[in-house]
Amino acid sequence: MKKLNTKKLVLAAVVAAMYTVLSYFGNIFGITYGGMQCRFSEALTVLPFFFPWTAWGLFAGCILTNILSPMGIADLVFGSLATLIAGLCTARVKNKLLAPVPPVIANGVIIGAMIAYFEAGGFNSKFPEAFALNGALVAAGEIIACCFLGSLILVVVPKIKFLRDMVPEERLKN
Repeated sequence: MKKLNTKKLVLAAVVAAMYTVLSYFGNIFGITYGGMQCRFSEALTVLPFFFPWTAWGLFAGCILTNILSPMGIADLVFGSLATLIAGLCTARVKNKLLAPVPPVIANGVIIGAMIAYFEAGGFNSKFPEAFALNGALVAAGEIIACCFLGSLILVVVPKIKFLRDMVPEERLKN
């Protein structure tokens, strides 16, 4: 990541705020936390494809969101790290069509394992089955958020002049 200027810092902060607000909005419908979750805010995890520094805004927004998680400190730590990992990996993706993949994989594996750990009562004989189910459910919610809603973001961002001017030229070609 090149020099962080005020514009980049503000965009990361706006992403953090949007992530938090969208997550809390989804919580009204009971879809922000739990096994079958579909956070509207996860659509924003494609933004690091265009703006790598927004991965840190996503991380901050996820921390603020996970403060209210019924999974407690585990979700605060592992959920937020899953979003950070997803954002940092998305920033390294070379093709726009693959930008939604890191969040689906990172959250499916990390959050799926976290939920399975609690459901199975630890790493025991029940864990693999619980992990398979929860990993698939979390990944399904991520597919909805990232592949469908996130794809809209990938199409719209280059059309907004203010944002397009901040996108590295090689990212606009992909």
